[in-house]
Amino acid sequence: MQKSVIEYLERTVKAYPQKDAVQDSEMRITFSELWDAAKRISNAIVTEGVVKNSPIGVYIPKGCKMVESFAGINMCGCFYVPLDTKSPDARVNSILTTLEAMCVITDQAHATQLGGFFKGRVLVIEDVVANVNPEGGDKNDTLQIDTDPVYSIFTSGSTGTPKGVVIAHRGVIDYIDWAVNTFHITSESVIGNQAPFYFDNSTLDIYLMYSTGATLNIIPESCFAFPAKLVDYLNENKITFVFWVPFVLVNVANMNILASKKPEYLKDVFFAGEVMPNKHLNYWRKHLPNCRYANLYGPTEITVDCTYYEVKREFSDDEPLPIGFPCKNSDVLILVDRKRVAKQGEQGELCVRGSSLALGYYNNPEKTTAAFIQNPLHSHYPETIYCTGDIVYENELGEIMYVGRVDAQIKHNGYRIELGEIETAILGTNMVDNCCVVYDYANKKIVLFYQSKEELNMAEFRKALSGSIPRYMLPNEYHREDILKQNNSGKIDRAYYNKLFK
Repeated sequence: MQKSVIEYLERTVKAYPQKDAVQDSEMRITFSELWDAAKRISNAIVTEGVVKNSPIGVYIPKGCKMVESFAGINMCGCFYVPLDTKSPDARVNSILTTLEAMCVITDQAHATQLGGFFKGRVLVIEDVVANVNPEGGDKNDTLQIDTDPVYSIFTSGSTGTPKGVVIAHRGVIDYIDWAVNTFHITSESVIGNQAPFYFDNSTLDIYLMYSTGATLNIIPESCFAFPAKLVDYLNENKITFVFWVPFVLVNVANMNILASKKPEYLKDVFFAGEVMPNKHLNYWRKHLPNCRYANLYGPTEITVDCTYYEVKREFSDDEPLPIGFPCKNSDVLILVDRKRVAKQGEQGELCVRGSSLALGYYNNPEKTTAAFIQNPLHSHYPETIYCTGDIVYENELGEIMYVGRVDAQIKHNGYRIELGEIETAILGTNMVDNCCVVYDYANKKIVLFYQSKEELNMAEFRKALSGSIPRYMLPNEYHREDILKQNNSGKIDRAYYNKLFK
């Protein structure tokens, strides 16, 4: 019985000690080197007197050193909290205050900056790896169990205070075992990482590497701004597997890169984090027909993903893509008013139960109690479910279809409207490259921000759109942008656009 993610790494180190584990733009490390660094970091943490299950911040740019820190923290029975070195000091300090952190791991380049606002113990990873004895560093997790925390990722909070979602080892183990068994990922895979390590999509990349012996290649952030350069990088590094936010795939399609050059080694194209438009997915499927495509869905509170859909049948550009079926050992409930199960075709809120659920929000019992509730379908024994705030329904094929957010449903001129439905229709016209629809509550207007090289011909656009949605759903205001704004996770920054009308 596996109780810790470190057991994945322990088995892989024995099988592939000299194989490359992680590669970034500055260095690469083998599994043996990763294990050795983790033991040194583990010993350093224990020497500082940090007790088991304590949170330890990692204030290092994404790369090999960050992965070494994660492994060392878990090896000593603590849990890691990725911190964005590009975030304002005040936000990082707010997270560390919530954690009441005793210790943070950083690198030499950021030690002075961290010391400017964090007064706890700072471990500089270069010094630790060079000077701390590794002996015994892998023996400190003997009392750990699978319900202990493995990491905490801080998401934006509605009050402006970040919320720390705490995930247990069991959630990650179930998720990775499901992924390996479902998609048959092996040691021959080369994973091309896009997701920041403070974004939960990175969990799949990191722990597929741990569990299978695949190499994790951390793609330089600059490549994603230039799709042609990105494809060149994929080929130069023989990338076979990617799990990216749709925004990246959309940009490649919009620039028609695959018509002139193709990722020759790519086999698996997975995506999650926001809606993947079929218009752009069809472009990828046309140019790379032999790849496997999978749409994964889930909030941070559900250990990355709770449903998946392997794309095998054909879809028209204006059709929505299913989010599919529950992952193994996750049960999805579609609830109406959080009281009853929806009928087939009836919309309801997607709720989840199972070991994939987060332990809660760190040091925030009120928000935890509000978000993780008793299963309303029975009161026979305590059973927690998480209500995602996403509206879905089950279609005639038994597939779960995403409609939109509870808070993205508006009432406009007496009609209830899902803004996501408008976006799907707009992308289906093939007249814009990407879009974001928000609502101006003060002036009661549906506002469209669209990505395009030139201004739309409004008469033609509205005529095309009228074939898919009724007139009352047509946008009332239009704004063209060369490229839509992204948040730190690489998704469309909907919070930015919504704030323009609040």
